[in-house]
Amino acid sequence: MAEITLVQAVNLALARALAEDERVLVLGEDVGADGGVFRATDGLLARFGEARIVDTPLAEAAIAGLSVGLAAQGFRPVAEIQFTGFIYPVIDQLVNHASRLRTRTRGRLSCPLVLRAPCGGGVRAPEHHSESPEAMFAHVPGLRVVIPSSPRRAYGMLLAAIRDPDPVVFLEPTRLYRTLREEVADDGAAAPLDRCFVLREGRDLTLVAWGGAVRDALAAAEALAKGGVGAEVIDVATLKPLDADTILASVGRTGRCVIVHEAPLTGGFGGEIAARLAERGLLSLLAPVERVAGYDTVMPLPRLEHLYLPNPARIVAAARRALAYA
Repeated sequence: MAEITLVQAVNLALARALAEDERVLVLGEDVGADGGVFRATDGLLARFGEARIVDTPLAEAAIAGLSVGLAAQGFRPVAEIQFTGFIYPVIDQLVNHASRLRTRTRGRLSCPLVLRAPCGGGVRAPEHHSESPEAMFAHVPGLRVVIPSSPRRAYGMLLAAIRDPDPVVFLEPTRLYRTLREEVADDGAAAPLDRCFVLREGRDLTLVAWGGAVRDALAAAEALAKGGVGAEVIDVATLKPLDADTILASVGRTGRCVIVHEAPLTGGFGGEIAARLAERGLLSLLAPVERVAGYDTVMPLPRLEHLYLPNPARIVAAARRALAYA
């Protein structure tokens, strides 16, 4: 097994899916000749040809509409949107067509498309390039929302998303594209969707995160461990459908929970997790649920980005507030 980055794992999974299933297509802006703005599709055009690796015009709504039509006719399109800041023209097609196609046709048609996009901050990009709109998509019935946080999970979960019979929004944390490496076997094995991953066990509190924030949660757990605090770290991975049982079981053991995400606090998906804990785990809680998130403002790019994003120090401070309750 080779040690590869997250973006290389995405490329590896795309190549595997294309080789195994002739119905799989990749389309988007600059995905062909240029290999994608982050090189996620590098080399695929030469290997699979322009009939399956399709450079599109700069028209996100057209990319989404074409993908819905292809999926309805039996193909498995994987559409790339260059940045989540450019994803909003896609929402009409996702909400009004992709997510409803199975119900609208009483199961006669499905919509097995994957919409990929880099998301989140941490690379000091220009405006519109560092947004985290995952809660918006998680609110739409009929859509799966997946955010891997490591190369191994990116490989397996992307294969699972491509094989899924219904639409998947697959968000890739930009700052994790090249910051860590893992051994990834190109064996075609899909990772499970619709479940959380417990990355670190602990007895004193639960840290819940996804995407780029997972690395911050792990760093915070390391810092807390130096003071004798055992923090359990959960990578949500699939936001919709949410594996609430794993989170509830963890909080049932620890009694305390800190939720971490890059998106603004208000309306963020952390509020949904906190609500589930209030509904089904209230009697397990020994302290109020803490949230560490982005602020309710446009991200101040590029120089103040580090003040906007959650970081290990902010997570540790929230953990200590939760631990202060007797």
